[in-house]
Amino acid sequence: MGKIKTPRRGGASSSGPYDRKQTSKPAAAANNSNIFKFDKDFGQHILKNPGISDAIVEKAYLKPTDVVLEVGPGTGNITVRALEKCKKLIAVELDPRMGAEVTKRVQGTPLAKKLEIILGDVIKMPELPPCDALISNTPYQISSPLIFKMLAMPNPPRVAVLMFQREFAKRLVAKPGDALYSRLSVNVNFWATCKHIMKVGKQNFKPPPKVESDVVRIEPHIGSARPNIAFEEFDGLLRIAFNRKNKTLRASFAPKEILSLCERNYKVYCALNNIPIGESAAEGAIDDEIMDVDADMDVDGNDDDVQIDDAEEEDEEEDMPTFFKEANDTKDEKTPSRNPKSKVAVVVRAKINKILESTDLADKRSRQCDQNDFLRLLLAFHEEGIHFAS
Repeated sequence: MGKIKTPRRGGASSSGPYDRKQTSKPAAAANNSNIFKFDKDFGQHILKNPGISDAIVEKAYLKPTDVVLEVGPGTGNITVRALEKCKKLIAVELDPRMGAEVTKRVQGTPLAKKLEIILGDVIKMPELPPCDALISNTPYQISSPLIFKMLAMPNPPRVAVLMFQREFAKRLVAKPGDALYSRLSVNVNFWATCKHIMKVGKQNFKPPPKVESDVVRIEPHIGSARPNIAFEEFDGLLRIAFNRKNKTLRASFAPKEILSLCERNYKVYCALNNIPIGESAAEGAIDDEIMDVDADMDVDGNDDDVQIDDAEEEDEEEDMPTFFKEANDTKDEKTPSRNPKSKVAVVVRAKINKILESTDLADKRSRQCDQNDFLRLLLAFHEEGIHFAS
């Protein structure tokens, strides 16, 4: 007869040394989890697909003599592949834990001598380290600042292969007339050439983000191909034009805030160049009716290519009660201001209308203009002494 098993004293386990240990599910999950928790505030979505990491490095066409800058290396999946093909890699990482992880990954290998880690915020750095190529699984919140920081470098890298949120990537490669064509599209493609590389599904990341991603290749214009124009001026014009991209340029320059900005800058220009304010051939050349263009109304009412914003405005008018429509129709005209416009304001408004008419862009919408249109417009404004850099 077998011996009856009795519990041991002190609650000691009766299992033998070779018995399989029973672990709870939470404990097992904890053992299989990461060393540290990813911080979503830093945009830490680690690319886990090795094929995509290889493609990003491949599309950079790295040379053995290249110095590569990587922003946000994470755990080093792209870093290790780039180190195998370049002379040196500088990794800028905000999270010290990630910096230590990348260093540990190449420690004791020949690649360790090629790696330099810089801990800090890449956007707050005075300038980016000199490099031949830039690669990054870019944190989405710094996408736009990183691009313009790169393009502002005195000697930008030869190429940049960057991963962005899909909608942002589409805006980079958008053409005039596209729904996502914007100030970003014009600015980046004015200073560089952008090309879409591939789509990346969110299942390729850990943890998976809420949006899909795309990889874009950017080749900044270098040397004689680089535009000899102040970025602040060109961007200042685009800010005004794309503030209301579905309106005509005449309507974009009509708001009082825009006119005040142009007036202030014109005064500065006249003061720096010893030009008496008001002595201009444009003064009085424009009729008061044209100068008083309503800032909230697009004078070009005949446009077959109606965008979503315009369609929504029409739908809102159709749903408006009849008595509201009648009230709007019978509304008194705006009473003239008690404070007469200054002489400078009249001259500036006349100049703006003259410029828009002379360039044949007054009734054209920003979403339909290309780089040449904006360059012609900027040149015409400069010839009249109106600038946009604040």
